[in-house]
Amino acid sequence: MNDIIVIVGPTGVGKTKLSIELAKNLDAEIINGDSVSIYKDLNIGSAKPSKDEMSGITHHLIDIKEVDEDYTVYDYQQDVRKLIEDITKRGKRIIIVGGTGLYIKAALYDYDFKKEEKKYDFSSLSNLDLYTRLKDYGDFDVHINNRQRLERLLTKCLNDSKNSNNKDKLLYPIKVIGLTCDRSVLYNRINDRVDVMINNGLVDEVTNLKDKYLVSRVLNSGIGYKEFYDYLYDDLSLDSVVEMIKKDSRRFAKRQYTFFKHQFDVKWFEVDFDDFNNTINDVYTYIKR
Repeated sequence: MNDIIVIVGPTGVGKTKLSIELAKNLDAEIINGDSVSIYKDLNIGSAKPSKDEMSGITHHLIDIKEVDEDYTVYDYQQDVRKLIEDITKRGKRIIIVGGTGLYIKAALYDYDFKKEEKKYDFSSLSNLDLYTRLKDYGDFDVHINNRQRLERLLTKCLNDSKNSNNKDKLLYPIKVIGLTCDRSVLYNRINDRVDVMINNGLVDEVTNLKDKYLVSRVLNSGIGYKEFYDYLYDDLSLDSVVEMIKKDSRRFAKRQYTFFKHQFDVKWFEVDFDDFNNTINDVYTYIKR
């Protein structure tokens, strides 16, 4: 089996473009590794590739769920493993690309998820208790007054902690490519990217989904969407929403770097934004070597 190429890095650093160009050269199919792009109708805020951008390359696990459907890390793990088997049998190379590190690691390593999650009774705990316990598992972007989300996140963390002790055991041969750049350059790119999303119609995209915010987990957790809740229901200004998205995206990029550096054996490449072909050629040379 050929190495699975895994392309990781923070938002806005060029992962999608690199994956498509590599897929052309390697006769590969691409598996999406972004948790928001899995959902239909979340196009602008997720920055998922358009049909034109895909350039005829087969992409998997994009637009497979409605926004009011649940899709877990366990579901992703099972779907990716089936795809790896299928694509390999057809003699194609595989590229996994995205910024949702836990999804990618769960698919490629020996994570033993239980399909039926254990339920927990948190009625005796205050919001502060829940918030404090949640911090033991990582830096989550959740407000202390959002009890429903606090309980949901803590339940997920408690169940995930029961995974196999072999979760650092790799199940497939992989090469992990990481894209990076100067932090100030990245933050400027993130800010500009949010402005482009607004100009491309993100507000209309969100407004058309307004009623589904009341039942959709992804709309209330995905960056670029969750920030609009108060705009839609509590009269928060659009300018405030835009600044929140930029801030949340920058914080998420920092968390992405931390996760990838600690959870994967990454070969990092400094992105040449002036001539991205240089980056493509450098990565391709490394893979072929």
